[in-house]
Amino acid sequence: MLEVSGLTMRFGGLKAVDGLSFAARAGEITAVIGPNGAGKTTVFNCITGFYRPTEGSIVLTHPSGERFPLQRMPGHRIASAAKVARTFQNIRLFAGMTVLENLLVAQHNRLMASTGFGVLAVLGLSRYPAAERAAVDKARHWLDAIGLTERADDPAGALPYGAQRRLEIARAMCIDPVLLCLDEPAAGLNPRESEELNQLLLKIRGEGCSLLLIEHDMGVVMKISDHIVVLDHGKKISDGTPQDVRADPAVIAAYLGEGEEDEEVEVQA
Repeated sequence: MLEVSGLTMRFGGLKAVDGLSFAARAGEITAVIGPNGAGKTTVFNCITGFYRPTEGSIVLTHPSGERFPLQRMPGHRIASAAKVARTFQNIRLFAGMTVLENLLVAQHNRLMASTGFGVLAVLGLSRYPAAERAAVDKARHWLDAIGLTERADDPAGALPYGAQRRLEIARAMCIDPVLLCLDEPAAGLNPRESEELNQLLLKIRGEGCSLLLIEHDMGVVMKISDHIVVLDHGKKISDGTPQDVRADPAVIAAYLGEGEEDEEVEVQA
């Protein structure tokens, strides 16, 4: 559903992403991994409209067959029309709002449209009450999915860290994305919280949403990913199933722990 072809991103003389090509299939979890500075977040920024790529194309295809050239679309249109949602490395909840309000604010555009952006409300023709009920129902669905129904009226900032991570993902899901992009969702989580995250992401995949994630936690990546793309210095060095990637010597050398120091020890032995 997502085709990245020849993606290049330059910042002055620095080439952060260099001719990257990969495909993410519909209904799957695709992980993008690599050492720090490999260009992973830059790729996400290009896909979600924060950066305009220097070269290359990024095409998202909906289940309906409609195609969206993301590299030419402004960021707000990537979210609203192409239905691409995103979370960030640092949690960006509205800490002073309640848990429920955080899920409702994600549906603000839909709620405003139901009032004709105020015009229908003035004429007494507003469809807002029905839209509000639908928004609350959607929020309740995701509150149940993340196990926070009993804390719906608590400030989001009062939640434990792992619960805030899950709430941020649930908020992104309230726009009904076809592609959910997650930037290090397991960062800072303990093993129990990581397992809760795994179950949530598998549930999201089961509901028909495709996922693209950046992650350093190999326990998360290897357990839930259908497909892994490995970057190093802005270039793709491996692309395949978790089993293929785990056994790839280039990945082992660049990312999973076997480097020049290990090779020197073997030579000396």
